[in-house]
Amino acid sequence: MNDTPGWAPPGSSPSDEPDHGAQQQGEPADQPIPEQRAWGEQWARRQPPPGRWAATGGRTPPPVPPAPAPGGGWGTGRRQPPAPRPGVIPLRPLSVSEILDGAVTIMRAHWRTVLGISLIVSIVTQGLITAATGLWFNDGRGNESNVLDDPDATVGQALRAVGDTLGDSGVTLLLGVLGTIVTTALLTVVAARAVLGRTVSAREAWTGARPHLLQLCGLLLLIPAIAAAVIAAGMTPGLLLAVAGVPSEGAALASLGGLAAACVAAWLWVRFSLAAPALMLEKQGIIKALRRSFKLVRGSWGRVFGIQLLAVVLVFIVGAIVEIPTSLVAMVIGGDNAMDWLSGESVSVGWTFLIVAGVGGLISSTITFPISAGVTALLYMDQRIRREALDLELARAAGMPGESTAGHGGDQPTVGSRSWN
Repeated sequence: MNDTPGWAPPGSSPSDEPDHGAQQQGEPADQPIPEQRAWGEQWARRQPPPGRWAATGGRTPPPVPPAPAPGGGWGTGRRQPPAPRPGVIPLRPLSVSEILDGAVTIMRAHWRTVLGISLIVSIVTQGLITAATGLWFNDGRGNESNVLDDPDATVGQALRAVGDTLGDSGVTLLLGVLGTIVTTALLTVVAARAVLGRTVSAREAWTGARPHLLQLCGLLLLIPAIAAAVIAAGMTPGLLLAVAGVPSEGAALASLGGLAAACVAAWLWVRFSLAAPALMLEKQGIIKALRRSFKLVRGSWGRVFGIQLLAVVLVFIVGAIVEIPTSLVAMVIGGDNAMDWLSGESVSVGWTFLIVAGVGGLISSTITFPISAGVTALLYMDQRIRREALDLELARAAGMPGESTAGHGGDQPTVGSRSWN
C-alpha cells in the first residue's frame, strides 16, 4: 500500500518522497523512516504538557484565559490611566452616586459662596411667604372645605372656594419657584467653575447670571405652563361631557384623560429638565434651550428621571429632618390652632408661630436649594460628556497635563461661539 502513487506522510513534500519499496541495509524492519520521525517529533512538541487534561466526557475542555500582563492590562502590558479630576467630579461619564456626591461636594468645597447665595435668596423668599401668609391668608375663613363637601353648594360657591384655596397655595408656590429660579441660575455658574477646580465669589456668580435671569424666569415658568396645558387638554373632553348633562361619565372620562395627560406632562417635564443649565452655560435662548434639553435627554429618559427623582427624595428627606423640629416647636407655641393649620385647615395663627415655622423653612431652603441645583447642573454635564465628549473640552479648559488648549485660549469650554461664562 505504500507504493500508492502520490501518498506521502503529513509534513512531507512530493519532491522528497522516500522509496518505500527498498529497505535500507542493516536497518530494522520496524524502524520509522527519518521523515516520519521528524514529523512525529514536531507533532509531539505541539501537544499540551501532561497532567493538565481533565475528564470531560469526550467534550472539548474550555479554553484557559491568558494571564494578565505586567501592569494590570490584559495583553497590553499597561494599565488604563485614571480620568483627570481637576474639580469636584472626574472628567468621564458619571455614575448616579457620583452625581449626587458631586452636588454635595460643591456645597462643601465652596460653602461660603453656595450657602451665602442660598441663604440670601431663602431669606427673601421665605420672608415674603411668611408675610403673605400672615397678612392675607391668615383670616381664619376656614369654610373652603365645608363648601366643597356640601352637595347643595352652587357652582359659584364651589369656584370661589377653589379659587381661595389655589390662591393661598399658589402665591406660596410662585414665590418658591422664583427663589428656585434665582438660586439655580447663580449656583449653576458656581457648579460649572467647581468642575474645573476654580472658585467663584457670590458677586462673580451674580455678574455671570444676571444677564440671563429674565430668560431663565420665562423658561422655568413656561415649562409648568406647558405641563398644565397638557393636563387641561386631557381633561377637557370629560369636562365638556359633564357640562352637557352626563356628569358621571364625564367625570370618569376627565379622570382618565387627566391621568394620561399627567403621564405625558411628566415625560415632557423630564425632557425639558436640562434646559435651565443649557440656557445659563451655553447662553441659549428659551426655545433653543428647550430643544437642547430635548436632544440631550433623548435615549436617556429613564436615567434622567431616576436621578431627578432621587434628588427630589433626598431634598425631601433633608427638608423633613430640618423642618420637623421647628414645626414641633411652632406647635408648642401656637397651641391647637397651630396643629389645625399644619393639618391643612384654614385657621388663624399668631405671628410667633409663623416666624418659627418660617425659620424652619429658611434653614431647609438654604440647604436643599444647592442640592437640587447641583444635581441638575452635573446631570447636564454628564449627558454632554456621554454624547459630545465634553470631558475633553473640560480637560483642556482646566489645563490638565497632556491636554491641548489650542482654540480655547485656556479658558472655559465653548460650544460653537458661546462660552460657558
